[in-house]
Formats: sequence, C-alpha cells, structure tokens
Amino acid sequence: MKYLFAFIFLFLVAFSLPPKKINVWLIGDSTMANKETKAYPETGWGMPFAYFFDSTVTVDNRAKNGRSTQSFIDEKLWQPVVDNLNEGDYVLVQFGHNDEVPTKKTYTTEEQFKNNLIRYVNETRSKKALPVLITPVARRKFDSTGHVVGTHEVYSDIVRSVAKQLNVPLIDLDRKSQALLEKIGPENSKLLYNHLQPGEHPNYPEGKIDDTHFSELGARKIAEIVLQEIKSLKLALAEHIYQPATKK
Repeated sequence: MKYLFAFIFLFLVAFSLPPKKINVWLIGDSTMANKETKAYPETGWGMPFAYFFDSTVTVDNRAKNGRSTQSFIDEKLWQPVVDNLNEGDYVLVQFGHNDEVPTKKTYTTEEQFKNNLIRYVNETRSKKALPVLITPVARRKFDSTGHVVGTHEVYSDIVRSVAKQLNVPLIDLDRKSQALLEKIGPENSKLLYNHLQPGEHPNYPEGKIDDTHFSELGARKIAEIVLQEIKSLKLALAEHIYQPATKK
C-alpha cells in the first residue's frame, strides 16, 4: 500500500510542476540578427523564428550585424551567453559571412574559424546545453544561365566538418537556401531580399539592392527552413514548435 501512495504522490507532483523553460540562444551575424526600426524592411531570420514556439521556449537572439566568430568573442558578446546557459538550453551558431572576406577587419582564417566553432561547441556543452551548427545562409547570386552560384563553399565546408568531427547537429542552411533560390528563380528571389525601388520605403529613399540581407518575407522563409530542419533532426526542441489546433 505504501508503494501505491508513493506512486500517487510522485504522479501528482509531476503534473503539478510547471513545465520546464527552455532558452534558445541565437549567435551569429546580420542575416540572423534583430534589426533596428531604421533598417526596416531588412529583417534577420531570427526575428520571425522567435514566434514559432510554445510558451515554454524563449528565443534570445544575440546575433549582431557585421560579426564574425572571432569578433563575437572579442567584443564580449559570447561570454554572457555562456554565463547564462542552463542545462537543456540550445545554442544555434551561424557565422561565415564576415569571417570569409579577407578585406574585412572581422576576417578569420580557415583555421581560426574552425577553432572558434569548436570553442562554441565545447563551452556550450560544458554547461550541459545543446549546440546546433548552421552553415552561412546563401547570398542571392545567379550565373548567366539562371542557376544559383554558391559563395560560401570553403567556410560552409568547415562548419560541416566540425559538426561531423564533434557529432553536433547540423543545419545546412547554405544548401537549403540555395535550393529555395534555385526553385523560385532570379527574378522572384528578389522578393526575399532587401530590394527596394527609389521612393518605395522611407528608410531607403534612393532605393536599395541588397542580395545578402532579407526582406520580411525572406526572413520568414529562412526561419521556416531552420524550423523544418529542427524537426528533421528530431531534436527535442521540435516538440515545442507551435502546432495550430486541428479542426474536429
């Protein structure tokens, strides 16, 4: 009888406890980052991403414009994340756009880039949190025949190799976003990026042609890719992605 009471007690306690809260930390560059009002309609994919989860999940987007794996560390943007990680949190890591350009002060060598990714993974795991590596999202670039041209081959391959080496879940956003661009083509893909005609938006009175940063539509489409990949990887986080109620 005492075992029965113990079972009933544990059952009641389990169902009376509030659900465990999960923090999803986003670290990366401008393609992921939250944007100031003055930048609209430019939108980082981390912005719509935050709205696709149930109430147990908090998305904390720490991505910043212009950052590389190294400058994110040097500017003390990474350490506060480490300090606040809890067991069961997720850290989604997406860099490359600024690491790979030799003319930028944020440039990192291939070896530095690899070592920085390894550091992010190891320090995340040291807090019993879960790292997810993401290849840099594609730029909009087509060749003369209308086919997508990749611009991140070397640094995307480094992300893939680190993910394999350390057995880290990988979201190959470079390939997935290239496939999206290929599907919708050179002209329609402009709708996904910050392409504006003169006078179309007060923030860009002279217009804008930007094949790196997203429009609101583009950011949502990229966020949807990331969410689908979380499901495909069968991460426990997938259970907390919002599901609309089905009609009976």
